[in-house]
Amino acid sequence: MHPVITFLRHKGIAAVLAGARLLHRVTGGRRPKFLFSENAEAEYVGSSVRIVEEDETSVTIAKCRPDGTIDPGEFTILTTTDLHLDTKSPLTRGGSAADRNNKSMRMLVRQIKRLRPDLVIFTGDVNQSDFQQIDAVQLAQLFEKLGVYWAYAFGNHEAREEKGYYKYLMYKGFQYGPHCLCRFGDPSLFGYGNFAIHIKNSETTLAKSLYLFDSGRDIQPERRAAYGLPEDLDGYDFLKREQIAWYLRETEKTRRRYGPVRTMVYLHIPLPEYAEVFGGNEEQGFALTGKAELLYGGQNESVGCSPYNSGFFDAAVNEGSLQAVFAGHDHVNDFCAGYRGVLLVYSQCGGYNTYSMEDRKGWPERDCHYGVTLTTLLPDGALRVSQEKYAALPGQERDEESGDSQR
Repeated sequence: MHPVITFLRHKGIAAVLAGARLLHRVTGGRRPKFLFSENAEAEYVGSSVRIVEEDETSVTIAKCRPDGTIDPGEFTILTTTDLHLDTKSPLTRGGSAADRNNKSMRMLVRQIKRLRPDLVIFTGDVNQSDFQQIDAVQLAQLFEKLGVYWAYAFGNHEAREEKGYYKYLMYKGFQYGPHCLCRFGDPSLFGYGNFAIHIKNSETTLAKSLYLFDSGRDIQPERRAAYGLPEDLDGYDFLKREQIAWYLRETEKTRRRYGPVRTMVYLHIPLPEYAEVFGGNEEQGFALTGKAELLYGGQNESVGCSPYNSGFFDAAVNEGSLQAVFAGHDHVNDFCAGYRGVLLVYSQCGGYNTYSMEDRKGWPERDCHYGVTLTTLLPDGALRVSQEKYAALPGQERDEESGDSQR
């Protein structure tokens, strides 16, 4: 993928950002408004996580003690989604798109500094401005400043092509700093960023295996033909056969090496099984179906899944290791529910540049869904999942709100 051009392009972007930071200092922080790390008040948090093994399709990490030995204790993962960092927004409340971008990033950074997670995962629709390439690099630079490891799953909005050079450049921009765990993954698979993060809890065992997927955009004509779907079937995309087969191969390979390992999946577009938790519609409201155990949260809009179920969930449940799925996409859904032995979790929406219950129902900001999701991997293999809703910005303080569930 033109490595020399890619290298020069990203070095040029880094030079532009260095000049922008100089201007930011000269103007006393008034200009420019698009700098994440400066405007988000980022400062070093640090991490005891270390990369112990890596290849093109996976990276193995471990939380380590000061003497270098692996810490088998709790491991925390902060998940956020749908920040919709944009240069133009359909919303008019709360100032300009740049102001809302900065608010989204500032709130995220505040939670990272408060919660001190071992890993941050974005479940898509974060980096979608007209300057995506610049924003990809500065997102990487932000996490270098924080000193926190992170990973990214593409959403439907920022992925304007299925597998092209523009999308490649953006993903390569995320990898600008060593704290990014993103891997392009098996080149035979759909999209970019289908890869695994294995978390060790000893020299010979894994606490969990995390699988990130590129869930695409919309159903394309060639997919309808390949899957025998009606020509008029429209809607959001789905995980492909080769992605499902890859997951099954990788879980088997990991099992042969480490023994039984529970897995967690991260993607943007929710699986169709999310629609089994609630029934109803946006006009008349939603009610639990009785098919799942609601652990926290609720549903305020229809599940934005694909109209075609490609069978990932059934295949993963039959394989036996799937423990949880984390999705984004639906900004005002925030439930965590147990369904067929698997947690179905919506990452808390963190973006002020997109639709919310403020717009739809006139809710005050303090009652909306803005926040992050914190997942704690417990030493006994269980998960503790909690909502960590955003506090107001300085001058509008309120207490942090949280809801949690342990499974």
